[in-house]
Amino acid sequence: MIAVSDLPAVNAALNATAAILIGAGVYFIKRKNIPAHKACMVAALAVSTLFLTSYLTYHYNVGNVRFTKQGWIRNVYFPLLASHTILAALILPMILRTAFLAFRGRFRNHVRIAKWTFPAWMYVSVTGVVVYLMLYR
Repeated sequence: MIAVSDLPAVNAALNATAAILIGAGVYFIKRKNIPAHKACMVAALAVSTLFLTSYLTYHYNVGNVRFTKQGWIRNVYFPLLASHTILAALILPMILRTAFLAFRGRFRNHVRIAKWTFPAWMYVSVTGVVVYLMLYR
C-alpha cells in the first residue's frame, strides 16, 4: 500500500515517465512511425491522468506544502513554480483537444495544435520533477 507521504515521489516518477513518453512520441512521429507515436502518446495521456489523480489525492490530504529553503534558491523556485502552475492549468484542455482531434482523424488540426501542446506538456512534465526535487530533496 502506498502511503500519502509517498505520493510526491510517485508524482515525480509519473511526470518523468510522461516526459519520456512524450519525447518518444515526438521522436516516432518525426520518423513517420504512427503506431509507435500513438502508443507513446496514449501511454503519456494515461500516465498524466494517473499523475493528476495522485497529485489531487495528495493535496486533498496534506494541503499546501511550504517551501522552507532560504537564499538564492527561493529566487529560482518561485518563478519556476509559478510558470509550472500556470502552464499546468492551461495544458489540460490543450492535451484533451489534441488527443480528441487525433482520435477523430482530424490530423491537420491535430498537428497544428500539437506543435503548441508538445513543448508546453514537456515543460510541465519536466518542471514537475524539478519542483519535486527542489521542494522535497
